Amino acid sequence: MQVSIACTDHHLKRGNGDHSKQSATSPNVVNQARAKFRTVAIIARSFGSFTPRNHISLKESTGKHTGMKYRNLGKSGLRVSCLGLGTWVTFGGQITDEVAEQLMTIAYEGGVNLFDTAEVYAGGKAEIILGNIIKKKCWRRSSLVITTKLFWGGKAETERGLSRKHIIEEIVRAMTYVINQGMAMYWGTSRWTAMEIMEAYSVARQFNLIPPVCEQAEYHLFQREKVEVQLPELYHKIGVGAMTWSPLACGIISGKYENGIPETSRASMKSYQWLKEKIVSEDGRKQQAKLKELGHIAEKLGCTLPQLAVAWCLRNEGVSSVLLGTSNPQQLTENLGAIQFLPKMTSHVASDIDHILGNRPYGRKDFRS
Repeated sequence: MQVSIACTDHHLKRGNGDHSKQSATSPNVVNQARAKFRTVAIIARSFGSFTPRNHISLKESTGKHTGMKYRNLGKSGLRVSCLGLGTWVTFGGQITDEVAEQLMTIAYEGGVNLFDTAEVYAGGKAEIILGNIIKKKCWRRSSLVITTKLFWGGKAETERGLSRKHIIEEIVRAMTYVINQGMAMYWGTSRWTAMEIMEAYSVARQFNLIPPVCEQAEYHLFQREKVEVQLPELYHKIGVGAMTWSPLACGIISGKYENGIPETSRASMKSYQWLKEKIVSEDGRKQQAKLKELGHIAEKLGCTLPQLAVAWCLRNEGVSSVLLGTSNPQQLTENLGAIQFLPKMTSHVASDIDHILGNRPYGRKDFRS
């Protein structure tokens, strides 16, 4: 299963890094490897998930052997694991190919069927690594959902953006073509405004084209409004669901910056100056204070603070899947364990969290309500 995501360029940072012994500046090497990835991950496509037969509901089902929960992607018929594995920054950058394989194996064996990448991640190497691992592990392509994002293809003017020269002409018409040609099964958006998504839907209906089914949006304890206010309206009106990312706010909620910025963290890197400024800002210091209070709630529930944050995101009924970004197996295992604490995320617990955050609840409809 392939889902293509059309992105805008609103503040998204590039990933970078080296990939084994190949040169990232060699277009032939990248194109050949990318074609290899597409043979594995895009052309060999079909429906499928880990969801056991005779155990599917419209809202949510649970894998009998893994405990993973599955939800519809928006109002489409595609079933995705409520937790997915993202490759931004890590694959082809912060971690080795061997660690990337370990992470994908842990995720796959834990019931994750959704893996997210983008053509720009590590200059295209994240896609290559992802495809090579799938081929090496001999996983059934029908058991996977691969999402990739388009916009930043290359350095030349004709290699960027969403024009037909790059990948599409008018986005909706071109995405319809991509799906009709069998290169993807669904398409969605990333970092689009509600107005832009609604316009795309209107164009699709006007010209008998295929509308988007999901929006990738940032969502965590300190970033709530879009997912809790704008997207639910789109979900109920046109069926667009939310695939969210950064549940730990780029590591802030994990507590790694509680005592300053470690030299080995991404916030210490020059390309992540924006993250460093966010951490040391007045708002960042206030967030750190709130995290200490939230830690008490996590302790009462018997979970870690990252698990609390991930379970809090999953509590939102409008969230189809939460993308996890991890750099080591221990962190991934911990975050996957958030699912077992979802039943403990009662309305009372959510109210206590809102009180600590000082945020007014946005009228979010929850699975546990």
